Amino acid sequence: MKTFILLVLAAILSSTAQAQTFTLKSADLGGQFTNEFISGTFGCSGANKSPQLEWQNAPAGTQSFAVTIYDPQAPTGSGWWHWVIFDIPASTHELKQGAGDPSAKLAPAGSIQGLTDFGVPGYGGPCPPQNDTAHGYVITVYALKSAKLGTDNKASAALTGFMLNQNIIAKASLIVYYKR
Repeated sequence: MKTFILLVLAAILSSTAQAQTFTLKSADLGGQFTNEFISGTFGCSGANKSPQLEWQNAPAGTQSFAVTIYDPQAPTGSGWWHWVIFDIPASTHELKQGAGDPSAKLAPAGSIQGLTDFGVPGYGGPCPPQNDTAHGYVITVYALKSAKLGTDNKASAALTGFMLNQNIIAKASLIVYYKR
């Protein structure tokens, strides 16, 4: 009887551990971006702060993380990269609000903010064309098998994306919408 109980307990614990998945969430974001996170350019007058993001249950073997914010609906033919930050240490599980401003020095030590489609490193908030349909901004955290991605803050978002896909173990995403 004792062996049976131990086996059942082991099965329950095993299934509970397997049920936990790599997850991304934000205390700042719901289904829509608010003015605090909207760009201050291209006719938008937001505060342009990057949102707080946190993740949990990273897979075994994770050596670093990266976070991107991408608008696949931007009218460019190739979407729009709003934020690219990588080489985030594996011990980190959160980006604080405002970490996307390189001058604020809120990003984790050792992390690199890559070029966005605004032409500079750091966060650039949403600002879709006026009267366009709502855009869905894909926020993704990547668990990576390497501690360093091998690029720098002058690498294009496309090159960084290629390197992310070469080193990915898992990813988790949120989609947040904005229309003006």
